[in-house]
Amino acid sequence: MAVNSGEILFVKAVKDGIPNRDPLNDSDARRIFGEDDGRISLSDVSIKRDVRDYVLAKYPDGGGKGGSYYVFCREERTPDGKLLGRDRLAEAILERAGRKDHPDKPAALLESAFDMRVFGAVFSVSKKSFHKTGPVQFGWAHSLHPVETRYVQGTVVMPSRDVSDAGEDEGKEQGTIWTTYTLPFAVFAMPGVINASIAEETKMSEDDLELLLEGLWKGTLHRQARGRGIQQPLLLIHVEYKDRFFRIGYLEEYLNLEPGREAWLGGQPPTSLEEVTLDISKLAGLIGSNSPHCDKIARVRWIKTPGLKTKGELPGEELKMW
Repeated sequence: MAVNSGEILFVKAVKDGIPNRDPLNDSDARRIFGEDDGRISLSDVSIKRDVRDYVLAKYPDGGGKGGSYYVFCREERTPDGKLLGRDRLAEAILERAGRKDHPDKPAALLESAFDMRVFGAVFSVSKKSFHKTGPVQFGWAHSLHPVETRYVQGTVVMPSRDVSDAGEDEGKEQGTIWTTYTLPFAVFAMPGVINASIAEETKMSEDDLELLLEGLWKGTLHRQARGRGIQQPLLLIHVEYKDRFFRIGYLEEYLNLEPGREAWLGGQPPTSLEEVTLDISKLAGLIGSNSPHCDKIARVRWIKTPGLKTKGELPGEELKMW
């Protein structure tokens, strides 16, 4: 079944960590708005990684419908530890999917790899290079409030050098000191768009769309890395349009988080989900039955974590939890 054009709005929270660090800024949070604005951001690359890793974990053998859930952008190594490049990865997927001898290699790869159909890819195979734009594009996720990160330090019991490494009879007497930036609590909103015309080109299916939504939600839960903190999906909205060339756009700008900016800049900013409320009143007016765009909207679907307090009523259909 063909995929319609649409928009995605994904809201998630993090505690005690930074989901996406800036290597050019001592691995502190990414700030693309400047210090005065105070908001921090997560790149679209990190969000796509969460989805890809979830699909990899759910379909480790690329299973699914006829071997169509392989993931192209991933880390894979040879038996002697060397990292595979694009060519070898593409060839490996085609072989595992039973499409090695397919006469149309790009079509066979699109048929085999979920992330190629959804996010697009730059790849080469059989001495041919291809670039395919993805029908799904995410914007950066920005925090809905100013964030002040903290620089913390600690120690681990294991020393950085072993006895044999140091060439000494006894190991070091102290462990290693570590330092890092972290934040107590933050809420982010990320927009995404779906292009029906490009989806036709890549053969993205309705099943791919459902797996994408599932991957956003459960991929966030699946993410396990100490430095990225404890992440929690809060709200996921999918707006589907009748007109493939229509888009409301910038849905994230119609969200407000309470308390407002001053509370987050004060001495006691919120540190838990219980202390915040997401105001969706403006957004509900924009995508609900009284919307000036209602003749363009085919359907609205959403899923919300039970612990999130909201102001306003979400229109459309509530999705079942995966």
